[in-house]
Amino acid sequence: EGQLVESGGGLVQTGGSLRLSCVASGFNFEDYTIDWYRQAPGKEREGVVGIRTNDGSTYFADSVKGRFTIFRDNAKKTVYLQMDSLKPEDTAVYYCAATTWGLGFYVGYEYDYWGQGTQVTVSS
Repeated sequence: EGQLVESGGGLVQTGGSLRLSCVASGFNFEDYTIDWYRQAPGKEREGVVGIRTNDGSTYFADSVKGRFTIFRDNAKKTVYLQMDSLKPEDTAVYYCAATTWGLGFYVGYEYDYWGQGTQVTVSS
């Protein structure tokens, strides 16, 4: 059974950095695009960034362009989300999800696997 496990969340001050990890298991990693989503209390889930694991192509939400970076290590079946210049509005639970639909953010049913989420809190 396929699985995604996130880690790396925590508490950081405004302007700080965090690196999240998403480790995949149980499926063919290079067949998938891995997307990161976030959801803040009382808000809808928001697509943040995605990476196509077979060629490294990426896709960013406007709200994080220039601050967030995504990269992958196919040998470790891991995608990393490097978050710099963090702002209080980045506070949310961050999830990774795997889809074979390619780059882009989707409704939800397009994803085969979701992680359990990791909390990121940015203090002002």
